[in-house]
Amino acid sequence: MTLKMRFKRSLRILLFFGWFSLPLFCFGDSEADNLFSQANALYGKGQYSAATKDYKKLMDDGYASVALYFNAGNASYKNGDIASAILYYEKAHKLSPGDDDINFNLKYANLKTADKVDAAPEFFLSRWWKGLILSVPLSTLSVLSIIFVLTGAAALTLYFFAEVVILKKTAFYFAIALFFLGVFAIFIAGSQASYFDNHRQAIVFTSSVNVKSGPVERSGTLFVLHDGTKVDVLDNSGGWVKIRLANGSEGWIQQSDIKEI
Repeated sequence: MTLKMRFKRSLRILLFFGWFSLPLFCFGDSEADNLFSQANALYGKGQYSAATKDYKKLMDDGYASVALYFNAGNASYKNGDIASAILYYEKAHKLSPGDDDINFNLKYANLKTADKVDAAPEFFLSRWWKGLILSVPLSTLSVLSIIFVLTGAAALTLYFFAEVVILKKTAFYFAIALFFLGVFAIFIAGSQASYFDNHRQAIVFTSSVNVKSGPVERSGTLFVLHDGTKVDVLDNSGGWVKIRLANGSEGWIQQSDIKEI
């Protein structure tokens, strides 16, 4: 088999798999889309409770997206449910940490909470690294990594089959650069996923909760938290969870007092 025939055969195989996988990227659920549109329409009419109910139904059915959580947060905020608004904004932030609208609304909603917790000072390198890995949504990083790797593979193919020296050199260095960018995108995506996996967080939903020194009711009260406050979840024990605030304070509250992000 000649080199040209091998190239044509490989191209046909790539086109076949590309055509076969195309439907995987073009799916939709008209019923869910209709319910989402209905919820948005209710929100536009000022029927925030009804809109929140529809948004929550979509979540209960397993749907998750930045727009869904963001709109649910807006509806909850308009309805006066600050704890739910913060929870949904945090879920949206987790999917798109660099979104300015989400971050602004989240910051604004936090101003409405009773507990004002100042974050402990953070080392500048840690702050820089966290800002880097959270600057681009995980979904975007995934798409970029695929585009870089596939384009790099195409450039490498051009390198093998090009006959002009300058074109071969350009294709080779272009392929190397694209592969590097693809690996970098994968690395950042993995770091972002690992960050969220290792940072279990929750929102307090009880209007007032006593934070205990141990996972039993008779333990002493360390401080009091109110609904809407975000906490880090450190441990679980018999229906109790060990939590930590942004300022470093730790204690135990009951599992039923919080909802995890």
